Amino acid sequence: MIIRTLTLTAMAAVLACAPALAETDEAPSKRFTAERVFDVEYATDPQVSPDGKTIVYVRRAMDRLTDRDVGSLWTIDVASGDHRPLVTAATAAAPRWSPDGSRLVYTTANGGKPEIRVLYLDTGRSHALSQFLEGPSEAVWSPDGKTIAFTMFVPERKPGFAAPPAAPDGAAWSEPVKVYENLSFRRDGAGFLKDGVTHTFVLPVDGGTPRQVTSGDAPLQSPSWLDNDTLLVSGNLAADRDMDPVESEIYAVELADLSVRPLTTRDGPDYGPIVSPDGKRIAWRGYDDKVLSYQQDNLYLMNADGSGAAELAAGFFGSFDQTVWAPDGKSLLSLVGDHGVLSLYRIDLDGKTSQVVTDIGGASIGRPYADGSFSVSGGKKPVVAYTAGFADRPSEVASIRLDGKGQKVLTALNDDLIPYLEMPRMEEIKVASSHDGKEIEAWVYLPPDFKADGSFPMLLEIHGGPFQMYGPYFSSELQRYAAEGYVTVWSNPRGSTGYGEDFAQAIDKAYPGNDYDDLMTIVDDLVARNYVSEKRLFVTGGSGGGILTAWIVTKTERFAAAASIKPVINWMTMALAADISQYVRRHWIRADPWTDPEAFLKFSPIRYVDKVKTPTLMMVGEEDWRTPTWEAEQFYTGLKMNGTDTALIRIPGASHGITSRPSRLIALTDNIMGWFAKYDPVKNDGSPAAPVTPSAGTSAQ
Repeated sequence: MIIRTLTLTAMAAVLACAPALAETDEAPSKRFTAERVFDVEYATDPQVSPDGKTIVYVRRAMDRLTDRDVGSLWTIDVASGDHRPLVTAATAAAPRWSPDGSRLVYTTANGGKPEIRVLYLDTGRSHALSQFLEGPSEAVWSPDGKTIAFTMFVPERKPGFAAPPAAPDGAAWSEPVKVYENLSFRRDGAGFLKDGVTHTFVLPVDGGTPRQVTSGDAPLQSPSWLDNDTLLVSGNLAADRDMDPVESEIYAVELADLSVRPLTTRDGPDYGPIVSPDGKRIAWRGYDDKVLSYQQDNLYLMNADGSGAAELAAGFFGSFDQTVWAPDGKSLLSLVGDHGVLSLYRIDLDGKTSQVVTDIGGASIGRPYADGSFSVSGGKKPVVAYTAGFADRPSEVASIRLDGKGQKVLTALNDDLIPYLEMPRMEEIKVASSHDGKEIEAWVYLPPDFKADGSFPMLLEIHGGPFQMYGPYFSSELQRYAAEGYVTVWSNPRGSTGYGEDFAQAIDKAYPGNDYDDLMTIVDDLVARNYVSEKRLFVTGGSGGGILTAWIVTKTERFAAAASIKPVINWMTMALAADISQYVRRHWIRADPWTDPEAFLKFSPIRYVDKVKTPTLMMVGEEDWRTPTWEAEQFYTGLKMNGTDTALIRIPGASHGITSRPSRLIALTDNIMGWFAKYDPVKNDGSPAAPVTPSAGTSAQ
């Protein structure tokens, strides 16, 4: 048996012949080539000052040398648009204004060690609050501006079942055994969990020694200030908390004696408490747990002592996300997924709702997820700062007054790049699903040289989640596909968020299912429009899109090739070995794999792998614990055993977020296109196809 080990780009080379060396004087391509991934910049986390005059935000870019997505802090004068660097450290993030607007707190790293720093705006000087052995996060100012609350992991050493003998001096013994006793013992992005718990701390703004104010075996985090002497935190203190992965309550912590009292007690998640400007009321989010695969977050109000709890805007169509109080305390502002885009809504205390601004988003640079944020100033004419999303460029910083007037985009981060490239044109399409007529929204990138002559290849890209939402936003991955000539389509089939709870719950205990019909209806529509060739159809998707890709090829042979990325393949192994195993068992399948295996297998692509004839590429990160490597490997092995063309790509060092580094994003898109080129009837005349634009940063092993 011959075992071949290939790097990611070497895999693309196997799928296509090596290109001739480019002439040194060759003009650079005007398309969005692989290297252009490193050129884009985007804005995140805009924070407007209390007086509404200045916005601080994180300006993100791709570092070619470190292969990292890095961030620095920049300021914008709202009136003049003056745009300046503030903190140029590549790890600066999470800026938050002091209540009086004179200082900023932010997180960074110094010499590889995590820090929280306070920056004084009048002098431009900053200082670290303390020396941290673990990474602090969630920093929040007290109302009087004298104290910072934050969360930090607290390690602890748990005894094993045997004490090893002492090793002789200079001995090279094996590492000691690792003992795990919790149901959740590893997490995607973190790996196998260290012994310890995340807790809440406070620290004087002048610096000093952090004071731990919560304790115990259960995490208590996400702090907010009820007053200068009381913190609100969220967590699940139940002894069987591992068995109920969505449960949490809101607790009040008195700093004087560290006493903890619950403010909520219902069955279901309660979290995200925010205190009204007068300190008399608390708003928060959550829902009554009905043990379903998905439920929307509702909005609630209670008095500061926990009494008088009631739901606010009970008939609202959407799920409430990031929420803050309006400065006058007479309403709340909440970010809501709204039919493919993010919109900011005002919610009056009588439950009436009105839209303030829409088209927030653009902060998901890889794929076109609806990702964005906002902040609001104080004053009589409050200013809202937000990430503005676009189809043809990444997110920018924008502002608008709370009364809906004075809207303007304040940055142009890619004006040195995008106007000089040949970019695809985006169209929105809506179809009636062949299953039941539900309206399904989709978007399509048409390549720069597109003509509706029925000759172009189609690439259907399916989002993950599945309870997520794509939108009409710039995406480096989809730009790459369109730049290489694919009519690229993405959509929100049933199960997507942003279209009401019923639409999302349409896949409850039926996933994958009729979302297949939604997707095929979109493909039928593009063929009918003469946008694409029926013989040049390709499909891919990651995570939830990965299982749908695998599901599709078990049901149809209409696609020339497929690429299933970090998929779920077997719900039994997901329920027993993924980092969300109990959620899968309790909420998605609602059965036990040892007593009702059919409940798991009937929605598992592995059950039908013998039906697959479509050449199908499998790809997964080697450190993925959300949909672990063995998910992709099961399907790959089954395809091999059944004689179906397949290949397996493992991405070293990658967790579920495969594209967290720019070179990995390039490797993902270009290997997918290399696989598709191998089976494209136009490109494949019996000889290897010409490769896509070469990826950088890898070499053969």
